[in-house]
Amino acid sequence: MRTRTFVDVCSGVGGLALGLEQAGFEPRLLLDDDETAVTTLRTNRPGWDVLHTDLLQFDPAEHPETYDVDLLAAGLPRVKSSATVGRPDSRAEERLLKATVYLVHAIRPRAVLIENVPGLAHADAYQPFRDFARAELAHLGYEFSWFVMNAVDFGVPQNRRQGVLVAVEKRWADGFEPPAPTVQEPTTVGASLGPSMAARGWRDASRWAAQADQPAPTLVGGSKNRGGADLGPTGAKRKWATMGVDGHTVGDEVPGPDFAWDPALGRSGMVKITTEQAAALQGFPDSWVVSGRKTARYRQIGHATPPPVGRALGLAIAEALDRGPAVSADS
Repeated sequence: MRTRTFVDVCSGVGGLALGLEQAGFEPRLLLDDDETAVTTLRTNRPGWDVLHTDLLQFDPAEHPETYDVDLLAAGLPRVKSSATVGRPDSRAEERLLKATVYLVHAIRPRAVLIENVPGLAHADAYQPFRDFARAELAHLGYEFSWFVMNAVDFGVPQNRRQGVLVAVEKRWADGFEPPAPTVQEPTTVGASLGPSMAARGWRDASRWAAQADQPAPTLVGGSKNRGGADLGPTGAKRKWATMGVDGHTVGDEVPGPDFAWDPALGRSGMVKITTEQAAALQGFPDSWVVSGRKTARYRQIGHATPPPVGRALGLAIAEALDRGPAVSADS
């Protein structure tokens, strides 16, 4: 079986690229406009070709290695909801969506993968983008699948719904099916983070883990222009509070042996999730090192596509391409 290749734009901390690597794909080029994210990628995968540039300024003619790849992937930043589409602070993200589609014209991948908020797949607010994508790509011979995945269905201890576009060239399109869930029972926050909470001798780690008996709410990276790291909007903070976790901030380290856990006291009696634990809740391996200061690390993690989701998508796309007509190893 030939090695599948991909280009990944808006790569961020590398969650989608890591998942695709786990599915057997090799990157030709990754790019991101955030210097800290680029450092993260280069630190973890020195052999990857990572370009520090803005997608809107990227010219594939200067990077011919991007031509004729199997997959163009884009896990675009999740900083808006369907309700904010069209507002000034959402326009940059809308431009990135369109720029990804325009890039297809130049590099002509056999498949395209775009991941973003759930509304991308079905919300009325995103209908203009879906119409735009179809108008730009259908005449090039791509067929479309729009669907929603929840990371919790793929072993990630987090309820994180994602809107996905997969466009596949017609000769391979019949072989593509959206990934089926890989787990029957969701992994809970307590099961995922219990061992790390006990790492410094915290005596209440087991009791806490028993209360944290549900998946995490969606982690949100937020905007570079607003505030510090927290675990999401008001509803998410309430959900964290039911698990005895202070969702208003991110901790520097896990509790020590003398920490008195008593959620009835309010935030002072709750534990804090660290950036490393947030990465675990996104499905990253412990070996994946995230660069930068605490807030920058958390934002990279919160914006990421969970690697197990990327892996499932990569396997589904590879299966479609493998079912299709033979492609020479030089193509």
